[in-house]
Amino acid sequence: MLRNLLALRQISQRTISTASRRQFENKVREKQKLFQEDDGIPVHLKGGVADALLYRATMILTVGGTIYAIYQLALASFPKKQG
Repeated sequence: MLRNLLALRQISQRTISTASRRQFENKVREKQKLFQEDDGIPVHLKGGVADALLYRATMILTVGGTIYAIYQLALASFPKKQG
């Protein structure tokens, strides 16, 4: 039992150790070149397809929410007929 506990402790120390971190490539310069390039594309769309989809979804939700809010205000502004 003690042997298993010591083995578990050793494994947990290895996985949490800072020496085993993966090295990631710094891509800041590439991103700076991409976003500072003067190609007529707005900054919020320079990230590619994912940015375009997020932008369109945001616009659809915004316009839809605005229309729904105006509809609810118009509905609330007229009294219900008692009948």
